[in-house]
Amino acid sequence: MKLDAFLTLDAVLRGGTLAAAAAEMDLTPSAVSMKMKQLEVYMGQPLFDRSGLQVRPTRLAHDVSAAMRGALQQIESLRKRTSVGIEGVVRLGMIESMHPVLLPGVLRLLRDRYPLLEVRPMRGRSSGLSAAVKAGELDAALVAQPERGASSRLRWQPMLRRELVLVAPPDAAETSIAALFRQYEWIRYDRETVTGALATRYVNAHVKEKRGSFEFDTVAAIVAMVSAGLGISLVQLADPKLCQMYPVRIVRLGRGAPALQLSLVTRKADDDDRALGALRDAMTSVCADAQRHRTASGV
Repeated sequence: MKLDAFLTLDAVLRGGTLAAAAAEMDLTPSAVSMKMKQLEVYMGQPLFDRSGLQVRPTRLAHDVSAAMRGALQQIESLRKRTSVGIEGVVRLGMIESMHPVLLPGVLRLLRDRYPLLEVRPMRGRSSGLSAAVKAGELDAALVAQPERGASSRLRWQPMLRRELVLVAPPDAAETSIAALFRQYEWIRYDRETVTGALATRYVNAHVKEKRGSFEFDTVAAIVAMVSAGLGISLVQLADPKLCQMYPVRIVRLGRGAPALQLSLVTRKADDDDRALGALRDAMTSVCADAQRHRTASGV
């Protein structure tokens, strides 16, 4: 039985529900349920009472969690105590828009914690980076996770979720999305990307009148065009500083806004790789800091 099953059980007991544990562990509720059933098979006894509307842990579930908690904490302490020995090379891919937002922090954190670990960054599109991880050409990549068709041979660990927003010229006075599309041309984000596909699906579903001939594959180029009054666009604003350089009006899309899931993708066979574990920890920490900064800035 893998240790993460016991960690997940502990999360279920802390959160009170499978859904709460799923959010804490970055899993789906069905994955949490499957882990609990596997643990019940291992124990040979039920850990949850499923007779009511809500799943309730049994006394055995609490006993198992209490018995394992100390051991798991000791293992984690030993793992961290020896982490200075982590060394080698990690080939990390990252979509270009996230380079200025995350890469400096990740590299600085890893350099401080693991001076013998070398990170070799690469940039590219999500599809190409994911394929490179699958082929063994990269060890990990931060990419936009596709809504459908994500390779089951890869491990997708959610890092950030970002809503797409509409950006308009700073002096645009229109009060509705429909009016903005009537007044301005639509500057598309590359439709071959996850972001471009999300934006296209949203616009086609919500906007009847649209026109435009421009299509770009970088957010910076699009925001600069919008700032110059040449159109409007739906983008994921990774770096708030971009809007200081190129002022735009930001319009939130509200309920139903398309959202981009940014995930760290690795091969399942590398789940126990300590260097990649160090990278995951650093990426998680830096992403949390980036989200706090983004919230504080009001973007």
